[in-house]
Amino acid sequence: MAPGEVLAVSAEVATPTRDDHTPVSSDLVQLRSPARTAPEVRLGALDQLWFQVAGTVCNLRCQHCFISCSPDNHSFWFMRRDQVETALARSVALGVKEYYFTGGEPFMHPELPCMLESSLALGPTTVLTNGTLLPERRVAELRRIAEASIYSLECRVSLDGFTPESNDAIRGEGSFRRCMDGVEHLVSAGFLPILTAMQSWPDSETPVVIERFRELLRDVGYQRARIKILPALKIGAEATRTGGYKEYEIVTEEMMQGYDEAQLLCSSARLVTAAGVYACPILLDHPSARLGNTLEEAAAVSARLAERACYTCYRHGAICSNMPVSGTGT
Repeated sequence: MAPGEVLAVSAEVATPTRDDHTPVSSDLVQLRSPARTAPEVRLGALDQLWFQVAGTVCNLRCQHCFISCSPDNHSFWFMRRDQVETALARSVALGVKEYYFTGGEPFMHPELPCMLESSLALGPTTVLTNGTLLPERRVAELRRIAEASIYSLECRVSLDGFTPESNDAIRGEGSFRRCMDGVEHLVSAGFLPILTAMQSWPDSETPVVIERFRELLRDVGYQRARIKILPALKIGAEATRTGGYKEYEIVTEEMMQGYDEAQLLCSSARLVTAAGVYACPILLDHPSARLGNTLEEAAAVSARLAERACYTCYRHGAICSNMPVSGTGT
């Protein structure tokens, strides 16, 4: 199958049934075959360029990771420095305004500091990290790199509970303490990290949860906390943990009528990996999201909302970008 090609599944192969063994209607059969109804989203402008710089390699094994990153997941390997430099150089002509480095865990890549220096020569840059690999010496290096640029260097740090018990149940034993040490080092160096957490609680509890996170951050000297709550992406490890998407949770052509496509990340971003360019960082494991070998190829074609995870972005907007963030507070 060619890159970006979507395999169409015929409804005649088998007749799906519900859990009670009653046949599913033909409409739901069609919904279960995303390629048959998938809307397309045109790239309006390439504002954001993402780098899957650490591939799927991570020092943690989080139970909710939507691409199941772990120490032994080598589905996507580290990007070479020349791959990053080539994409950065090409991004200028394409009008990219900001850069994001993600993984896996970006700070496992030994050449990340050099890559950050290169991206910060072109525009604002964000690193998405679990915060557990940020000793004082590494944060001091980040501070030096940031101070040498006219653009901002942001750190987004993932934490999924305001206590060791709630966080470590998802991210692994000891991850809470190591992450908070990293946050404290960032704050002491003058950074204002964006704390991100996947919502695993009822909506009614969100104000209380945010306040508890703010209390936690005030304890390490962070008086102007920035907090971003993310909806669950029910793919990868999270699908195993919670059962994945329902049969109706998919984006159709009809749902896109009158919808503001600018809310979707794939309308303004692309993801560069060691193995091609994808529509967004969420769909790394999905061949339907691979748009080409080069940045130019991927910028010239539309993204297909062919996967069930697209439903989450449809409902919540561009969840991967830095905004929206719960406002600063004391």
